[in-house]
Amino acid sequence: MKLGEQVKDLLNRCSQEQRRQIFDLLRKEFHIHPLEGKWNTTAEIILDAIDRASDLVQRGVRGVIAEAAFKYKVVSRLEGWVSEELLGDHPYDFLLQDSVGKVRIQVKMQRLKNHVPMTANQGYRTLPADMFVVETQRTRGGRDPRTGEDTRPYRFGEFDLLAVSLHPSTNDWSSFLPWLTGSSPVRRIRT
Repeated sequence: MKLGEQVKDLLNRCSQEQRRQIFDLLRKEFHIHPLEGKWNTTAEIILDAIDRASDLVQRGVRGVIAEAAFKYKVVSRLEGWVSEELLGDHPYDFLLQDSVGKVRIQVKMQRLKNHVPMTANQGYRTLPADMFVVETQRTRGGRDPRTGEDTRPYRFGEFDLLAVSLHPSTNDWSSFLPWLTGSSPVRRIRT
């Protein structure tokens, strides 16, 4: 039996407390993520900080988790598409290109109200209860210093596709609903 198999066998025989001690020993040597080294802390401290943070901070973190999930669960599986690296602040999260052209994608979360998915009739009484709401405004507010215009709302045409994370209602970070904004020609994106 190879050493790795022997170690796995021994671990299977260990109690949960013994496995925790071994895990703690290995955590001193191995980072879970490069951010631990960059910030000189542990993933556990980072996660505890997020857990202790305000609802606004947690909503922001959930939003960037949705973006990362979209990158790993959708974009990385697309055939025939290239994701361009974005530098700076853009009104979209992904810029994909195929042989026909580019598609700008904005990722947003299903809206929560009292920590449950908000139904459409909670926002507008005339809408059905079996539909849900997505928050499509930027979380940051402010005014453009040159024009004085409100910078919170997106303008029509700033992105082509809205990818809505359905995590609040599905508990699945790989579940997205695409919504074409009508600002570009309709093309299918296949995974």
